[in-house]
Amino acid sequence: MSSYYDMNPSQKPVTPEHDVVMKNRRLLDITGVKQVESFDNEEFLLETVMGVLVIRGQDLQMKNLDVEKGLVSIKGKVFDIQYLDDQQMEKAKGLFSKLFK
Repeated sequence: MSSYYDMNPSQKPVTPEHDVVMKNRRLLDITGVKQVESFDNEEFLLETVMGVLVIRGQDLQMKNLDVEKGLVSIKGKVFDIQYLDDQQMEKAKGLFSKLFK
């Protein structure tokens, strides 16, 4: 069984690939996704191997999700793609916990 951090012959961890491919601001294909934290038609919050990724837009929908391969496809009009640092992530988590109490 392979994992996100497969070992190479010298036994050093190998960072898995993470790609974000956008086509015409209408389709995003993202690899290296570890978990989908939350999503709605205006925002997706994804935990990737390179950090937390936020996608904002209009009429966003999950077109494809393959958890085992770490693949997510999103369709809709994309306005913003941003990686959150630790401080921004704590603020986002605090906001989500207040919203869902």
